[in-house]
Amino acid sequence: MTDTALSENSADVIVVGAGPAGSTTAYYLAKAGLDVLLLEKTAFPREKVCGDGLTPRATKQLVGMGIDISEEAGWLRNKGLRIIGGGVRLQLDWPDLASYPDYGLVRKREDFDELLARQAQKAGARLHERCNVGAPIRDERTGHIIGVEAKLGEEKTPVTFHAPLVVAADGNSTRLSLHMGLHRREDRPMGVAVRTYFTSPRHDDDYLESWLELWDKRGTEDRLLPGYGWIFGMGDGTSNVGLGILNSSKAFRELDWREVLKTWCASMPADWGYTEENQVGPIRGAALPMAFNRQPHYTKGLLLVGDAGGLVNPFNGEGIAYAMESGQIAADVIVQAHARQTPAQRELALHNYPRILKETYGGYYTLGRAFVKLIGNPRVMKVITERGLTHPVLMRFTLKMLANLTDPTGGDAMDRIINGLSKVAPNS
Repeated sequence: MTDTALSENSADVIVVGAGPAGSTTAYYLAKAGLDVLLLEKTAFPREKVCGDGLTPRATKQLVGMGIDISEEAGWLRNKGLRIIGGGVRLQLDWPDLASYPDYGLVRKREDFDELLARQAQKAGARLHERCNVGAPIRDERTGHIIGVEAKLGEEKTPVTFHAPLVVAADGNSTRLSLHMGLHRREDRPMGVAVRTYFTSPRHDDDYLESWLELWDKRGTEDRLLPGYGWIFGMGDGTSNVGLGILNSSKAFRELDWREVLKTWCASMPADWGYTEENQVGPIRGAALPMAFNRQPHYTKGLLLVGDAGGLVNPFNGEGIAYAMESGQIAADVIVQAHARQTPAQRELALHNYPRILKETYGGYYTLGRAFVKLIGNPRVMKVITERGLTHPVLMRFTLKMLANLTDPTGGDAMDRIINGLSKVAPNS
């Protein structure tokens, strides 16, 4: 191999996967002056299973990356969350906070990921599309990952890439983590999302809509399911309609969620248009890896970000905000480690990454795991939907809790309670 080819295939950091986690990591690394290879197995634009609705938490990350989120650039803003259940319809605006904007956004994943990847490119990251990463390359002496094997382009040309650090941003399946011996924790919740699009007059709704009572009406007896339905107007003539299941324990794993979605849509008012003839594209599904379900987040030269590290919020199934935040945290840690003078000092800095994640999300995710167990009990779920929704103050508190939207300092009483609970809960 020539020196030119070696330099082209070597970098300070390799990021595997150009979803929100990988592109955010690559953006901040490149912005700090590091040489970054961003490897994406598909070609943009490409579709991903998602509700396409972004909370203020994710909006803050987009602003931080300098993404144009104006309506002229194709973004639809939302004012808050409309919650429906127990015969009650409650419209809650996003909280007014110093730390987060008071609006969310809607954007199809079909081009959302590409916008982030191109922003990383603009910052200096070297993006390779159609780059299917296989096995890690490891140092025989230390076992550290020092590169990856891949197949590049339509011709699937074998190629190797080298870097002293690799970031796994390759989603829930995260083959790279598995190759490095990091397996999913069975004691952590694994959710499911299924969704499709419909041509609908409700396409320009400026609230995200969440249905807390999700019934499986296909058997002899109606069954209340541990999750929620969503309807997000896309602003383009279509609605994204889907289900988020927060507990796919054995009792629920066997359900055909696509059929549940069809039955749920059939129960909607006819003039909303959620019928087969108005359906745009197939029903697609994906797993939601929650609450740090793969650990450690750093080991032997490999950092896990986003879905690869199980960063999905167990309270609400939100993944994009945490993918982007973990990417920024990982980049900050890597930049500091890169400036250390000895391997031992670099390792010391890198081991700070899982500690920061646990300090930032650990207690909150522990509360979320307890919540998932609670709503898995149909009796508890019934009480929540029938009684909780009738108390607007309680629901405003619940919105802050579920969406993880509080001011860390100087917030109101609700913020202090939520932050206090998160601090005292174990951060495993």
